[in-house]
Amino acid sequence: MRAIRDNALSIFFFVIFLLTLLGQSIAGLADTNEQNSIHGEPAVTWWQFVRSSDFMVDVAENWQSEFMQFFVFILATVWLVQRGSPESKKPGDEGVGTDEEQLVGEHARPNSPRWARVLGWRRWLYSNSLLLVMGAIFVLSWFAQSLAGLVVANEENAMHGEASQSWLDYIAAPDFWNRTLQNWQSEFLAVGAMIAFSIYLRQRGSSESKPVGVPHHVSSEESE
Repeated sequence: MRAIRDNALSIFFFVIFLLTLLGQSIAGLADTNEQNSIHGEPAVTWWQFVRSSDFMVDVAENWQSEFMQFFVFILATVWLVQRGSPESKKPGDEGVGTDEEQLVGEHARPNSPRWARVLGWRRWLYSNSLLLVMGAIFVLSWFAQSLAGLVVANEENAMHGEASQSWLDYIAAPDFWNRTLQNWQSEFLAVGAMIAFSIYLRQRGSSESKPVGVPHHVSSEESE
């Protein structure tokens, strides 16, 4: 029970992720079979649907925009600040910080991660591991979206007697970037709103909010 309590936040989001992914697959299957019925085509099974390019492109399209959001946010918060927001470091703390501040090398504590105490590429890799992993997932999911989208687009082209597209043709098409940028702009809006709203609004008990009585212009880091 202690392990569940200590990891409850991760477990909660992983569980609701699986539930909503399952819900998406069920709703998507129903919609697909409804369209197939209208066009006189045979129904597909759930297993056939979740392995289809139609399902993959919708899932990957959302994944890549979410991880792109975190990639940009993590990188931006290294160098940019917003006074009063708990999502930001305090003004004057821009940059990667000193070894002493980051508890690396000779400044590492006995319980610091092992790669924080070593020199060379391992310390650099570990020091940037969060950004690198988020960026890698973003790129891979974007690539998966483009491949699945290409399959769907060429299936539609074949139905209308049109020529197939290459991958380069597909990712250069306005339709691809229209869908992609729709997702990106909403992610940037959500992050920007969270940064700005958290200056003036509070949620008691949340780690994403400053303490209720902290002045608007003070970040949660400065209030400690």
